[in-house]
Amino acid sequence: MQVTMLTKVCDKKDCPTLYATDRGTLLVQGYTGDEHGLTVPQGEGVVEIPVELLKKAIADGVI
Repeated sequence: MQVTMLTKVCDKKDCPTLYATDRGTLLVQGYTGDEHGLTVPQGEGVVEIPVELLKKAIADGVI
C-alpha cells in the first residue's frame, strides 16, 4: 500500500494526520484510548482526532 500525507494540524512530527492510500481510502493518525466505552471488533480500532484536522483537509482541498 502506498500512503501519501494529506494534511496535519501541527508543525511537529507526531500529531493527528490525514493520509490517502492508493486503494482509494484514508488513514487517520490520532490519539488512542479505551475510555470511549465502545465495543470494537477485532482488527478495528478507534482513534480520536481534532475536528480542525478535517476542517483543514477540506479547506486545503485534499478531500
